[in-house]
Amino acid sequence: MAKVIIYSSDWCPYCTRAKQLLHSKDVAFEEIKVDGKAALRAQMAEKAKRTSVPQIWIGELHVGGCDELFALERAGKLDQLLAG
Repeated sequence: MAKVIIYSSDWCPYCTRAKQLLHSKDVAFEEIKVDGKAALRAQMAEKAKRTSVPQIWIGELHVGGCDELFALERAGKLDQLLAG
């Protein structure tokens, strides 16, 4: 199983949707909450080249945000990525 990392915020509905999709697939993930943590948000922005949450990595692949995660699911590619 590939390692999954998600940078998120407690107040973000897109973060909630992305985490729900991962939970529905019984995928364990490391969640890094950036609420009120400027250094963590800056770290995320530097890695992702984006400032919005969620930002999701599966293994070494930066998937992007919630929309991109669901697009992978619709295309039938998410399970293969998660399998590593």
